[in-house]
Amino acid sequence: MFLFLWLLLHGMVAAAGTWLARRYALRRQLLDQPGERRSHSVATPRGGGIAIVVVMLLSMGWLAAVWPNQRILLGCLAAGLVLVAGTGWMDDHRPMSPWPRLVVHAVASVLLGWSIYRATGSFFFSVQAFLTAMLLTNVWNFMDGIDGLATSQAAIVALALALVLGGAWMLLAMGLVAAAAGFLPFNFPKARIFLGDVGSGALGFLLAGLLSIAMFHTPTVWPLLWLPLAAFLVDALFTLAMRILRREKWWAPHVQHTYQQWASRDGGHVKVTLAYAAFSLVGLLLMQLGLVWAQAGAAWICMGWYLAAMLLWARMRRDIYINKDARQ
Repeated sequence: MFLFLWLLLHGMVAAAGTWLARRYALRRQLLDQPGERRSHSVATPRGGGIAIVVVMLLSMGWLAAVWPNQRILLGCLAAGLVLVAGTGWMDDHRPMSPWPRLVVHAVASVLLGWSIYRATGSFFFSVQAFLTAMLLTNVWNFMDGIDGLATSQAAIVALALALVLGGAWMLLAMGLVAAAAGFLPFNFPKARIFLGDVGSGALGFLLAGLLSIAMFHTPTVWPLLWLPLAAFLVDALFTLAMRILRREKWWAPHVQHTYQQWASRDGGHVKVTLAYAAFSLVGLLLMQLGLVWAQAGAAWICMGWYLAAMLLWARMRRDIYINKDARQ
């Protein structure tokens, strides 16, 4: 009963907050305009992710009061979230250079890494937490380009982490699932508001924190925890590598990710978002199976799944460009 009420409260507050954020964005004219570097066709309010941020900060405050032994970890995660989300909120109001944002992300990631070191005494997991936070914060920002994608992927990954965590961290992960579910009706199947940088970066940072904690809780099989992230990581990192090799401004907005090309080819976002969700759910199931019977082969399972994701990514790129050439 408590878990049900916990989920209901997070979902309802996130939904109400998103409704208020939409009214605020419309009043302040915080709109993402359509264009050649966008995947939407009508002007849409942005910044709705602030609702998820507020819900999660309130959640961490309550958890810190109930679990005093987790206060330092929760406090550093909350402080990092404020830094990441605050910079994104500023960027949603007045676009800023990516480099100051990256510096803030690094400071937030150092906070997370320090708290992990203090909790575990492990330099390895501390550095891993720093790198994970830098990676996921920016990947979620890169991949927030079509309706429902970033939020649904965050919910799936948070659910996967909740299944291996306990206590305060399980509740925090499930709270993120519920908060994402409260936001999602405003963003999918047709977006009435976008996450904005305040939401996309915040989701990535929160997931990095939960993933880092889950990794030192399951030290022998931690590679399995990365399975539900494969769709996002492969699309983001391989597309980024292609842009760098072409000497393009890789930090600038674009529509070159596979999910964007696919949505453009098919003329809609729903199919793509659901396909990515299905792939990540399979990754979640593989993670669960691996945790049960494949402790010795965790790394091999992870490498095999990522290899499959890379081959699928390459095949999709090939099919997209063949169809594009055929239409021309």
